[in-house]
Amino acid sequence: MRLFITGAKGQLGRTLQTHFANDTVLPADLPECDITDRACVMQAVGEFKPDMVIHAAAMTDVDGCARDPDAAFRANALGTQNVALACQSANCAMLYISTNEVFDGRKTEPYLEFDAPNPINAYGRSKLAGETFVRDLLTRFYIVRIAWLYGQGGNHFVRKMTRLADEQGSLRVVADEVGSPTYAEDVAHAVRQLVHTGAYGVYHLVNDGIASRYDFVREILRLSGRRHIPVEPIKLADFSRASTPPPYTPLRNFCGAAQGITLRPWQEALAEYFATHDC
Repeated sequence: MRLFITGAKGQLGRTLQTHFANDTVLPADLPECDITDRACVMQAVGEFKPDMVIHAAAMTDVDGCARDPDAAFRANALGTQNVALACQSANCAMLYISTNEVFDGRKTEPYLEFDAPNPINAYGRSKLAGETFVRDLLTRFYIVRIAWLYGQGGNHFVRKMTRLADEQGSLRVVADEVGSPTYAEDVAHAVRQLVHTGAYGVYHLVNDGIASRYDFVREILRLSGRRHIPVEPIKLADFSRASTPPPYTPLRNFCGAAQGITLRPWQEALAEYFATHDC
């Protein structure tokens, strides 16, 4: 398979390259390939002639998106439009990486792929706009929603928490934001399985199980040998930030499971992360 991967320098992009190492892959990222430059994207995809584009590039700084919504929509909406148009022109399939934050967090049980999105912040709205472009412009596509991603490189939540624990000696963590902690290695493995099914559609590919940010941090500290660090549970209302996160957005992998694609519990994935990474 010939794969064009955007956001190739990001934590998921790098991980995807290792999982597709036996395929012909063209990694693309800034500064050589700017997804907001339609001509550049059209030329790069057109010359490579991929079977599929995996679009992992995005503005993922959620608070940055809240501070500059125009930048979020340029990258996540119009950038995705450019990639979808390039796929349309090259007659290839597309896999778009989306997010749990397309949901409003008002449910009391995990979100299915069939639930109606209703984002409450700029990041979620811009990513949903990207989903809309993919749906409107293409017939052969996968939309893969992920959540609370951590993995190789990047300044992700797990790395931030271990650093802050060491610097501050204690932590205050929200206990009423609930989601699906997800290991990039497991997402990449699931994506590799998915693209060989030909079962186009919307998928939630997250590690199994549910956790609050507080639960997640307690397990991070335990597995990293920092269980002595005190953690105070607080509420979202007590934590000042630019963006408003949806309070309850665990995702349920219903459609992937129907294809035989399942991801292990988040606790097992996190344990492997610490067994293979210095933190």
